[in-house]
Amino acid sequence: MSGERFLESVEELARQALPEPVFRYLRQGARDGVSAGEAEAGWDRFRFLPRVLRDVSEVDLVTTLLGAEVRTPFAVAPTTMQRALHPEGEVATARAAAEAGALMVVSSNAGSRWSQIGATGVHWWLQLYLTASRPACLPVLESAVGAGASALVLTVDTPVVGTKYDGAARTVWDVAEEGWVRANFPRGHGSTPAEAKATDLGPHDIDWLRRATGLPVVVKGVLRPDDARRCLDAGAAAVWVSNHGGRQLDGTAATADRLAPVAAAAAGAQVYVDGGIRTGRHALAALAGGARSVFLGRLPLYALAVGGTDGVRRMFAELGDELAESLRLAGCPSVRDLSPDLLA
Repeated sequence: MSGERFLESVEELARQALPEPVFRYLRQGARDGVSAGEAEAGWDRFRFLPRVLRDVSEVDLVTTLLGAEVRTPFAVAPTTMQRALHPEGEVATARAAAEAGALMVVSSNAGSRWSQIGATGVHWWLQLYLTASRPACLPVLESAVGAGASALVLTVDTPVVGTKYDGAARTVWDVAEEGWVRANFPRGHGSTPAEAKATDLGPHDIDWLRRATGLPVVVKGVLRPDDARRCLDAGAAAVWVSNHGGRQLDGTAATADRLAPVAAAAAGAQVYVDGGIRTGRHALAALAGGARSVFLGRLPLYALAVGGTDGVRRMFAELGDELAESLRLAGCPSVRDLSPDLLA
């Protein structure tokens, strides 16, 4: 692939396009930004042992996630405030994901209605935070299930929101407009103690969610092998290696360093990863290291801010081309052929 790489400049283009408080919210990590700053470098450290004398005339990016076929292992991670970046918000992102045959995980705090997202034809899962009183979250869960969500992603690393340093500057909440978030909640939801984020999550909550909705449950925010086994033993369908984009406990290890031990502990179950994946080469390392899918957080947001659906569409196309080239050069005709022996 030759020519200018859109994804190399998309962050700076987003910075130029967005109000400063919005871009700062999108880019910042917790506290001193240590974890957020280390994410991409973690994937850059990987080196490969390419296979040779392999037929790579055709390469295949198709994989399956919880039994559903997708045309690419790249997927959209759950993020809120998408309507602060583009008027269509999640709908624009979903439209591009649907065209790419990619999975999209939708934040429970989305600013677009489930029905609008589903109408794009995208294959989507719902991310959620459990409430202190578990039944308080059921109306939102039930409405998402009715609108076509096919799995739940339980975020488990956010009993409280990690501190961000904004100083005296205006924050995104100072410029936020009504309707940018929580479009699927009743007005006033979250104002009672019962509706606050749960600080007492346990393995039993996985089974409760599964029984309450009939959907498989993915646990997001797992960095330890012992926690991965606890989740799977409690009925989780998959575990997701994530440090929340460096936005929770600052100094948390990079996901690039935690994928392999979690994948080993979760043998037989699907494992996903996010955090700092910016290129097809990064994805190659993640998929060889045990991830079934690589999730993108900030990258589609930058693309959305720059070009709406066209920007996210271009992101998927560029990453797909890069991964296809990486597969050929690695001697692997399919993402399903990748294994840890590709990594030096």
